[in-house]
Amino acid sequence: MEIRQLRYLVAIAEHGAVSKAAEKVFVAQSALSYQLAQLEAELGVSLFLRTRRGVELTEPGRAFLAHAVAILRQVEDARASVRSADDAPTGKVVFGIPHSISQALALPLLQAVRQQLPQVELELTEELTGNLTRQLRSGLLNMAVLFDDGQIAEFQYQTLVTERLSLIGPPAHGRTRAPASITLRKALAQPLILPAAPHGVRPIIETVARQRGYPVPRVVADISSISILRTALLAGMGQTLLPVMPLHADIAAGRLQAVPVVSPPLTRQVVLCTSRHIPLSGAATAVARLTVQLVRDLCARAEWLDAQPVLPLKGPFAL
Repeated sequence: MEIRQLRYLVAIAEHGAVSKAAEKVFVAQSALSYQLAQLEAELGVSLFLRTRRGVELTEPGRAFLAHAVAILRQVEDARASVRSADDAPTGKVVFGIPHSISQALALPLLQAVRQQLPQVELELTEELTGNLTRQLRSGLLNMAVLFDDGQIAEFQYQTLVTERLSLIGPPAHGRTRAPASITLRKALAQPLILPAAPHGVRPIIETVARQRGYPVPRVVADISSISILRTALLAGMGQTLLPVMPLHADIAAGRLQAVPVVSPPLTRQVVLCTSRHIPLSGAATAVARLTVQLVRDLCARAEWLDAQPVLPLKGPFAL
């Protein structure tokens, strides 16, 4: 198996045709076809189905493509690390963020990287936490923000903040102000709209309920998209348990209300995770350290609502 064969595979998958892929990688179509045949013979499977319209990945092809992309990304990271060893960090960094963190972190991080790490190309991808975990494990991501639900020990991680969760939903009829708080037991008894297991806050909520001996949450809908969740909340379909940041605009405008959960408080720890087995490039290390500092600054300026930085900082990117 050769690096060029992986590049050819990715090019064919992107363009859906051997002829177009050959133009992209600047090799003769016959040579590209030969290398693909060699790769398929080595793996013992067909990676593509030939159709009248071109080629399509087989199931084994789709599985292998993810590994090929991850390997090529690591090769590029290695090259970038050598090139930037004595200079400013250079290269591409692929950073995964959950839907419910984007409102707090995505734009500030893009702006900070552009200003402080101008030679770094930051690619942000917004995904469900379960998908982020799989992509980080396979090397498709350099790093990802996840939640500490007791299942992150396989990664190297730095705890960033503790976020308070609130019961969020439409304002009660005839009530202009939300109550000061609600107990966790009462919150769990409300008609709840939550991410589908095992994504987002769902494992955290279910674990706390189980530890306290409370009934399972009363879930009326599984919705893992913040935009669809927002629409369902505004339509009065139920309430949710989340930090306020993803829905801050609607809460501030009075379209939704947020009631902090107490007795016990419901919180989640936000962590920055990287692989224990795949070395970080200089660019990725710089972005990780910048993220830690940025999160502290956002909390200090009260721009990340209901979040407290975890101090003293301990971990691979502690300042």
